[in-house]
Amino acid sequence: MPQLNDLSRSLVALDQDSTIIAVVELSQSSWLAAGVLPGIERQPQKKLEPSAERLLGLLHRWRDEAVRAGKKITRIALAFEAGRDGFWLARWLNARGVEAHVIHPSSVAVSREHRRAKTDRLDTEMLKRGFLGWLRGERGHCTMARVPTIAEEDAKRPNRERECLVGERTRIVNRIKSTLARLGIRNFKPTLRKAAERLATVHTPEGMPLPPNTLAELQRDMARLGFVVSQIREIEQARQKRLEQETETGPHAKVRQVARVIGIGIETADMLVHEVLSRPMRDRKAVARYAGLTGSPDESGARRREQGLARAGNARVRRGMIQLAWRFLRFQKQSALAQWYRARTADSRLGMRKTMIVALARKLLIALWRFVTTGEILEGVILRPAG
Repeated sequence: MPQLNDLSRSLVALDQDSTIIAVVELSQSSWLAAGVLPGIERQPQKKLEPSAERLLGLLHRWRDEAVRAGKKITRIALAFEAGRDGFWLARWLNARGVEAHVIHPSSVAVSREHRRAKTDRLDTEMLKRGFLGWLRGERGHCTMARVPTIAEEDAKRPNRERECLVGERTRIVNRIKSTLARLGIRNFKPTLRKAAERLATVHTPEGMPLPPNTLAELQRDMARLGFVVSQIREIEQARQKRLEQETETGPHAKVRQVARVIGIGIETADMLVHEVLSRPMRDRKAVARYAGLTGSPDESGARRREQGLARAGNARVRRGMIQLAWRFLRFQKQSALAQWYRARTADSRLGMRKTMIVALARKLLIALWRFVTTGEILEGVILRPAG
């Protein structure tokens, strides 16, 4: 029985005499399409302007050409690498009868030559070889990315926007503090509610008021800071309203469920659910691998060493889980995972705490995944009351 969400190989048998196989190298200025047509000896390539309609027209033209060669075409399979264009093209083509797949760029094997030739034409040939192996059901040629729905992509936007705004808030605060520090002022806190009003009364250690140009700059920064803070508050209020109003099904129910764990707030729960816990993962190894919390061994002959985290997954989940692991040790001291961590770091060996916190983050993410998918309670973890 095939495993759920196995995107490392195709689960559909390939009949190459009735299938048009095509790949597209996408760029901002042009698209290069290459295909393998049944009954046609040549393998055509065509450069197009970035237009989904023109690409669909080209695929239909190739289909008509194969039909004229005496072949009955029942399937059009197309693939392209994930990039700045996202997944909209795959959704658009799937809705029009084209089987579209999105390839993980890092899963495609490339030449190891020091100065290898690289052109769009060579890239399409490389994608074509990998896609053909994937369609034949062979592992190791390439891996496909799961194409999310528009609703799933849209659900991630508030959390990601808030992350960008928090970073912008930190940059503005640091810029204000550094500007004041050059004048010897170190006790001003820009994040206070009445900080903008206090700015006009601030004096340097010499007893002089702020210079006019510096004061004007700081006032603009404070206005920008107030605007960013108001946007963060608006996002948080809208999210809280959605959690209160929408039904107890789907991602919102999972957010409430994860937030019941003491030490996990709504912000972290929302990020984890929409980034990883709502995805149809195959098993616990796939969960850890998606977060980039697995190792990358380097073994050759007698050499055996670990290169550290693979970092090939979702960076937001990885950063959030490592921060959550430290917080988990503080709020869930009697849990089985916290005791497991303390038992392995009791000897205080150099670097052991840093290494084991990654292992704890991996175990905690898998435990949360089981918690929201099967209802398995984390051993020894204190939960908030439901509701």
